[in-house]
Order: sequence, then C-alpha cells, then structure tokens
Amino acid sequence: MHILIVEDEKSLASELEHFLTKEHYRCDTAHTGRAASEKIAVNRYDFILLDLGLPDYSGLDLLNEARELEHQPAIIILTARGAVEDRIEGLSRGADDYLPKPFSLLELQVRMQAILRRKFNVKSSVLKLHGIEIDSSARRVSFDSSEIPLTKKEFDLLHYLLLHKNRILTRLQLTEHIWGNILEDDYDSNYVDVHVKNLRKKLAAYVPSDWLETVRGVGYRLSI
Repeated sequence: MHILIVEDEKSLASELEHFLTKEHYRCDTAHTGRAASEKIAVNRYDFILLDLGLPDYSGLDLLNEARELEHQPAIIILTARGAVEDRIEGLSRGADDYLPKPFSLLELQVRMQAILRRKFNVKSSVLKLHGIEIDSSARRVSFDSSEIPLTKKEFDLLHYLLLHKNRILTRLQLTEHIWGNILEDDYDSNYVDVHVKNLRKKLAAYVPSDWLETVRGVGYRLSI
C-alpha cells in the first residue's frame, strides 16, 4: 500500500513513516499543504493521513482535492483532540475516519485495515483463492498449511490483484502501487511482467494459475 503522510510536525511525520515502513507500507511525506497537493496530483495513493492544521494550506481544501481523484484514496484525518468541528467537517466532506492526537500507532494500523475491509467488502484479513490462503496481516501465503515463499513485491502484487478481483488493472496502476513514484531511478517498464511471471510460476507448483490473466496491451486481471 502506498501512503501519503501529510503532517507539519516533522517528528511525528518521521515516527509515522518509520512505523508504517516497518509494517511493509510505502510512504511519502509532505510537511506543507503545497507539497502534499503536488504529490497528490502526480501519485496514486491508497491512503492519505491528513493533518488538518497545516501552516500554509487548508487541510479541508486538500481533502477536497483528494476526493476529486478518480481512484479515491482512503483518508484518515489527524487532528488535535479538541478540534471536534474540524473532525465533523472532514467526515462530512468524505474522510473515512479520524484519529485525535496523540494516538497509538497500532490503533492507526488497525483502523487502516478496517477501512480496507470495508472498501473491498472483505470480512477477514485472510483471503482465499482456489485453495490458496492469503493472510494480509501476517503477510503469509499458504496452500494446505504449506507456506508458499513469495517476495515482498510478489505478495503485494497478488494481494492487490485479489482486492481488485475480476477487474483489469493496467501495468501503470500495478507499477504505481508496488513501486510508488514511477520516475524513480530503478523503475523499468517490464518490472510488472517479470513479477507476474515469477508469481505464476510459484503458484503453479501448488494449483493451476490460469485465473491470473494477461489482458493483451493493457495489464492483468485476477478472475474468480
């Protein structure tokens, strides 16, 4: 999952980034509203953690910008404990949840997982696919109690395709989700194809993998 942390308190932003990176999320950080606006315009985020009290920009205006995006990132508002009116206004404008400061990082993670379950209409962190179990919390893939050894990127790819099952995902969408900013120096246009090939090979050792379809000239679809 690709996350944008919008927080002008640099120590808190750093703490959030360190924790979420350790939990296998990819994070970008913006300390000003202007920087956040620029990042939102060019990157595809799954989550935005949004401090409303920015020094140069209305956090609520930034929320409106995010809600105009086609892919609709999930948004959690981070506010001072007493800012009830801001929380109410943020939720009314489409934020998914809020956390009053100070908050527990573990609670933040649990709330993010709950939002994902609601968004993709799944009731458990364990997803099943043709006899394969994908545990998103433990980041473990298994078949008949035997673990299938996947790399971090392969796991992220399989999980993302499964959350968007029966939908065609373009190579660009998959690249942005797994690698983040496609302008990074180590980006290569065939990264997704190579990882899909490796993922198919590993899964095929346990079950047929013809449900992981290539949509010629577009991308991939996981059909169930």
